[in-house]
Amino acid sequence: MSSGRKGKAERRDVELAALVDIIDQATERPLRDDERATLRAAVDTLAVVTRELEGKGASVRRLRKLIFGATTEIGATTERARKVVGEPPPDEGDGDEGAQGSGKRRRSKKTKKARKGHGRNGAKAYRGADKVRLPHPTLAHKAPCPACERGKVYMLAEPAVLIRIKGVAPLQATVYERDRLRCNLCGEVFMAPPPSNTSDKKYDETAAAMIALLKYGCGLPFNRLERLEGSLGIPLPASTQWEVVLEAAGALQPVYDELIRQAAQGEVVHNDDTTMRILDLDGDALTDALAEDAPDDVPEDRKGIFTSGIVSIAGGRRIALFFTGRRHAGENLAVVLARRAKALAAPIQMCDALNQNTAGDFDSIVANCLAHGRRKFVDVAPSFPDECAHVLMELRKVYANDADTRERQLTPEARLAFHQAHSKPIMDDLEAWLKAQLHERRIEPNSGLGDAINYMLKRWTELTRFLELPGAPLDNNLCERALKKAILHRKNAYFYKTPRGARVGDLHMSLIHTAELCGADPFDYLVTLQRHAATAAAAPAAWMPWSYAETRAALTADSGTR
Repeated sequence: MSSGRKGKAERRDVELAALVDIIDQATERPLRDDERATLRAAVDTLAVVTRELEGKGASVRRLRKLIFGATTEIGATTERARKVVGEPPPDEGDGDEGAQGSGKRRRSKKTKKARKGHGRNGAKAYRGADKVRLPHPTLAHKAPCPACERGKVYMLAEPAVLIRIKGVAPLQATVYERDRLRCNLCGEVFMAPPPSNTSDKKYDETAAAMIALLKYGCGLPFNRLERLEGSLGIPLPASTQWEVVLEAAGALQPVYDELIRQAAQGEVVHNDDTTMRILDLDGDALTDALAEDAPDDVPEDRKGIFTSGIVSIAGGRRIALFFTGRRHAGENLAVVLARRAKALAAPIQMCDALNQNTAGDFDSIVANCLAHGRRKFVDVAPSFPDECAHVLMELRKVYANDADTRERQLTPEARLAFHQAHSKPIMDDLEAWLKAQLHERRIEPNSGLGDAINYMLKRWTELTRFLELPGAPLDNNLCERALKKAILHRKNAYFYKTPRGARVGDLHMSLIHTAELCGADPFDYLVTLQRHAATAAAAPAAWMPWSYAETRAALTADSGTR
């Protein structure tokens, strides 16, 4: 392909053997015009590809890394500074006074010898395990000692622990064979009653919760679970699984709506989206399916389907929401914030710099993701190692300071004061250094490094909100991690079948991930909401992941007193 220096690039297919022949002929005679043009086109193409790989073509470098793996030039599988640019000098890793504690902590972690048995789980880690007390078969508290026959044995406070783990099917079935007796005279049939602890439904609440958790929490498709259960002798058709989670969604809907309402009151909201596919909305079916019920805020010509992730921090609690459809992340955020109390001030919105994250009719204080700005320098570090090393090491100090604020559990106001004292001088110096690279012509403005610097400077105010506002985060990693739920589903199941299936998936995914963020057991949470569906529908605010256990305990105690 010719580079097209004087016009549009001209594509020309040339075999490698032809180029070799032209080079060989150049030693024997002058080249013809067509041979010279072919050779020039090959050289121009090589120059273009080289420039793109070394400079602005960061996406091409990522593609090369994806195809061929980490090269010796890059050699890094993560974006950590020490993997990208190597270990800094001793005084680089510590940062200023505020970051020295973090620097010492990193060095101590590196030099600390791993303890024996590291990685094994103790008995306390098995929170969901059944606990069975085993009394001593012959001894009791204060019984005579069988060893010395003079003393007495006393019960120790901590029992000895024995853990046994066994494999079971994700969903188990019990077949009850009920005796039937018939009178030989009148023909009346008498049947044994079912167990008192079983429900009338074939698939109880635990089955629905497990299917939803495997599907929307772990990315296990219905057909894969069907094969697994079938191999274990428990038939579980994929269509039946869908009917079970669909029925459960009806019981969970009031709590999901309340979750959205409480998320709208958050002080900080993160949002982003990823592509998704709804099979019934492929191709021309998209226009036909949505013509009757098209959202007013979505352009008619938009064909893409997306899953938006929104993580709201409200009162110190994190709420994760997912929405799948034609709306972008900003438009879905506008739908959520429409439920925000009018008296509340505008929230801090953390997102990357894409326009679709802020598209929508709502008020917010936009903060941009510092990790996205940092990644621009990671992408071009092989071509500009010294300059990128300086930027990454300076940002490393800022992240070390933020880690210190989390360890000290500082309030948002105290965290802001800490960053203003320790991180603001670092960021001010970095801003001056970035401007100097461009104004003093130390680098080419149109190079990959120039693009990275321009990206940072153009959004400097949004990237440094954490130096201005209490509670403003440094990056959007919280939402990026939440979106992995949707990406895992897309990777394994590929698509949703219908828009209704997408809504059911969003509901379960939101409840499951919010429970995980709050440290609650998502399986127990889904089971509890179904078993107390009527009570939860009447007062859904009491059945949030962080409060449902207390509500259930109070309800049980109240019914016990009656």
